[in-house]
Amino acid sequence: MAYGDYGGWPKYVPVAKRRAKAAKAMQKLSKKGRKIEPIETEGRKIARTFWGEAWCDHLEKFSDYENRLPRGRTYVRNGSVCHLAISKGKIEAIVSGSELYNINIDIAPLPARKWKKVRDQCAGRIGSILELLQGRFSDNVMEIVTDPNNGLFPQPREIKLTCDCPDWAGMCKHLAAVLYGVGARLDHQPELLFLLRNVDQEALVSTELDVTSAASGKGKRRLASTDLSDLFGVDMEEPVKPRRKKVAVKKKAIANKKTATEKKAGQKTVKKKKSAVKKKRPFTPTAAAVRRLRKQFDMNSVQFAALLGVSPVTVGNWEKGSGKLKLRQRTLEALSQVAGLTSQQAKRRLKHGLKP
Repeated sequence: MAYGDYGGWPKYVPVAKRRAKAAKAMQKLSKKGRKIEPIETEGRKIARTFWGEAWCDHLEKFSDYENRLPRGRTYVRNGSVCHLAISKGKIEAIVSGSELYNINIDIAPLPARKWKKVRDQCAGRIGSILELLQGRFSDNVMEIVTDPNNGLFPQPREIKLTCDCPDWAGMCKHLAAVLYGVGARLDHQPELLFLLRNVDQEALVSTELDVTSAASGKGKRRLASTDLSDLFGVDMEEPVKPRRKKVAVKKKAIANKKTATEKKAGQKTVKKKKSAVKKKRPFTPTAAAVRRLRKQFDMNSVQFAALLGVSPVTVGNWEKGSGKLKLRQRTLEALSQVAGLTSQQAKRRLKHGLKP
């Protein structure tokens, strides 16, 4: 960094010149195989959806940050956050200032007791993954997940900030820009908040209630036997009631009265059904097939994940894979059933929150 005749401060570089220089640097990194994920905002508003706005509001509530965060608003609005990647417990970013600065932010996992409390309080109140990720739930649930002390967002003590710029402040404008950039990213990928805090968002959906609340009927829905089979990963048989002897004898007598013609007709029908089943080709779960099916329905990852009852991160991992995917039987059956739908049928099913 050049100092010299500027009283110890670096020479001012116009924003346009900085952005052009940063764009070239990002192109070089991209050619080397690094996935570049810039933050782009429209207008003066940084975040526009429930999760993005809730993240920014949460950070601005803390006195540790209130005097430092405003320094980063201009940076994130003018596109200075050239790259921002969120993974489990970590945010990595590159910010364009007088030079390109590397940012690393470590976020502690959500404590197990807090996560359990959030799950218990939200039990039966969130109907689907789509509702959750779009923030379409009651004010009471909003208060639970955004509670400053017991919600999903991290406390200042759970955030470790690192920037390689020469600013000695605990939070420089580059770090502030990245924290605001996280809010903008959650606008489009709210599932990343759950990845960042190392929790599974599917646990908040009402179909994932614990057995006690499901059996007592306290939640919105009671789980059927098929749901319990999926929950525990075992096959549960329906209890078989003993038949009365008279009924069995009567049915046997009726069966014996069938004519040969009726039997032949029945056999032909069975053969036709079997041949029809043979003609129907099962869905082969490959990365290309999943991607092709999602595009056929004209859906993004969040919508397609909601249609199948899985997380958007899961869909992303499928599509990044290669060859045949190894899936649980339940997921394979859901994919096979959805593959037989038309685009209109799939969108209608998604709109009404119907499960495969």
